[in-house]
Amino acid sequence: MPDNRKLLLERMSSFENACREAGLRLTHQRLEVYRELSEAFDHPSAESLHKRLRARFPTISLDTVYRTLSTLERHGMIKRVETVDSQSRFDATEIRHHHLICARCREIADFSWQAIDNETLPEEISSWGRIDNKSVVLYGVCKKCLKKTMQGENQCTT
Repeated sequence: MPDNRKLLLERMSSFENACREAGLRLTHQRLEVYRELSEAFDHPSAESLHKRLRARFPTISLDTVYRTLSTLERHGMIKRVETVDSQSRFDATEIRHHHLICARCREIADFSWQAIDNETLPEEISSWGRIDNKSVVLYGVCKKCLKKTMQGENQCTT
């Protein structure tokens, strides 16, 4: 069995167990939304997921996708990627990671940063309460967009 297929089966099994532990019914919609999100590498929005799912399930509504994402996020089964855009993006990757976001094309990439994961938080934060998650989001311009900019600057416009 190819590694990707095996990984997906493991993730789906883990998801099914998490649903049972959370007391959530394993509906067809939840399974399909999670499966689609698990196979996505682009941190899709609810609208993007809906469009992809409708190709296979024409009757699934955008409202169902939104409600399913909200439920899964509330139970810690997926994560909402914090962006400066008004449209939320989602991630089902279980491995601890952070995000890079291109300010031009809005592409989101994952990266690991053990130093920040293992770093002790500043003392003044301890009086605030309990920290459950550390997540870093870095904004910049990706290589593809930089290359486009450089190519545009090298072209004569006269």
